[in-house]
Amino acid sequence: MASQEPASSSRAALDLTYVLYNESSFLSHVLALLTLTPILLNPAYAALSVWTRELLFLEMWAGQMLCECFNYVLKHIIQEERPNQDLGDGYGFPSSHSQWMGYFASFLVLHFAFQHRFITTGYRVLDVARGVLLYASIIALAGAVAFSRFHLSYHTAPQVLWGFGIGVAFGSTYYTFVEYIPRRRPKSVLGRLRTALLANPLSTWFRLRDGWAVWADSGTEAHWLQWREAWDRQRMGAKKLNAKAQ
Repeated sequence: MASQEPASSSRAALDLTYVLYNESSFLSHVLALLTLTPILLNPAYAALSVWTRELLFLEMWAGQMLCECFNYVLKHIIQEERPNQDLGDGYGFPSSHSQWMGYFASFLVLHFAFQHRFITTGYRVLDVARGVLLYASIIALAGAVAFSRFHLSYHTAPQVLWGFGIGVAFGSTYYTFVEYIPRRRPKSVLGRLRTALLANPLSTWFRLRDGWAVWADSGTEAHWLQWREAWDRQRMGAKKLNAKAQ
C-alpha cells in the first residue's frame, strides 16, 4: 500500500487551475470558468494534431508555446506586480491568459480569412452570416477570457490590454512566416522549408499532411463524399442481400 502523506505536512494549491471568484456573483462564476480556457486548449491542440495529422495544428500549437515562453521572458524583464498579491504568485505584466487568447484569436482569424474556405450553403446571406458568426465567436471568446483576468482582479486593465495586444502581434507575425508566405511563395526559403518538412521520411511515417494545400476546406467535403458513397454502397448491398433472403 502506498504511503500517505501526514496531515501536518505543508500543502499548496495548484495555481494552474486554482481560481478565486465572488461566489455571490453569477458573472464571476462564469468568468472563473472561462479563465480556464487556455489550459483546456492544450489537450484540444494535442487531440487535433494526433487525430488529423495536419501540419497547421502542430504549427499553431508550437506557436502558442513560443508565445507563452515570450510572455515568461517579458514578465521577468519588466517585473511588474499583480494588483492583488493574495490571488497568485508571479509577475503581472503582461497577462499570460490575455496574451494566450490574443495569439489564439489572431492565428485563427487569419487562417479563416486567407486560407480556409467553407462549402457554400447555396445562399449568400447564410454564407455571410456563417462567417460573421465565426469571427464574432472567436473574438468574443478571446475577449471574454481576457476580461475575466481583470474582473477577477488577477491583472490590471493595462496588463490585460498589453497582453492581448502582444498576443495578437505575435500570432499575426507567426502566421505570416509559417503559413502566409510559404503558401503564397512556395519557391521562397520558407516555402521550400515547408515542402521539405512535409516530404521527409519522418513526416511520411507520422502521416503528416497539409490538407489545405489540396482542398480549400482541408478535405472535409471530399472525405464526407467518399464516406457517403461507400456507406450508400453498403446499404444497397445489405438491401439486396435481404431481398434475396426473402
